[in-house]
Amino acid sequence: MNRILAAAFALLVPTLALADVDARFAKLRDDSEALGSLGAFLEKYVGECDGAFVDPQCKAQAEAFRKKYTGKKLYMIITEDDATMLSAGDFNPGTSEYTINITPFFAGGKYAVTHGAPKKTDAQGNPVMNNLVVSGTAPDMWNGGTFARVFTTRGVRVQVVFTPQSVWTLPKKGGGKIYGVNSRVEGVLVTEGRSGGQMGLWLNGKDANQK
Repeated sequence: MNRILAAAFALLVPTLALADVDARFAKLRDDSEALGSLGAFLEKYVGECDGAFVDPQCKAQAEAFRKKYTGKKLYMIITEDDATMLSAGDFNPGTSEYTINITPFFAGGKYAVTHGAPKKTDAQGNPVMNNLVVSGTAPDMWNGGTFARVFTTRGVRVQVVFTPQSVWTLPKKGGGKIYGVNSRVEGVLVTEGRSGGQMGLWLNGKDANQK
């Protein structure tokens, strides 16, 4: 019986972890459709359909897929190892207040979901995106070094709700094109991976901590 109870509790823990978040984000998440694989979604939504062996129905299938998901809220979790769009911002040692920079470029395979459509690339050929900035207050016993290490050691995860709007393209360095999905990012929840504690929230087009 104890083993049965333990197994039931193990199944319940992920549900509790998802529920124990900011109520505003929880509502947004619960009103969205969860993505199983960002890479698979992007492949179907972009529908590049290039190459000699492409299915003749590829373009029609991509158009149908885009019609189904354009304007629909979608939810995804980006785990610690993949949360490279996050970086530590400023840290105030007097108040323990900090900022976190979020580059709204969420890659999956060779494509990405972006907040808006990038207009240009940098010298390395990467799309240029303006950062989203969220703020928070560090737990007791944290200092600037502790805060920075959470990012350098990949200790942060992200939950994102976004609404796809269209496909964007940019010239690719060396020839060809870069494709991505122009979206409206509805919410970004940043949490510490180990504890699950909330570190920052982007909601309704701004840092949720800003009045």
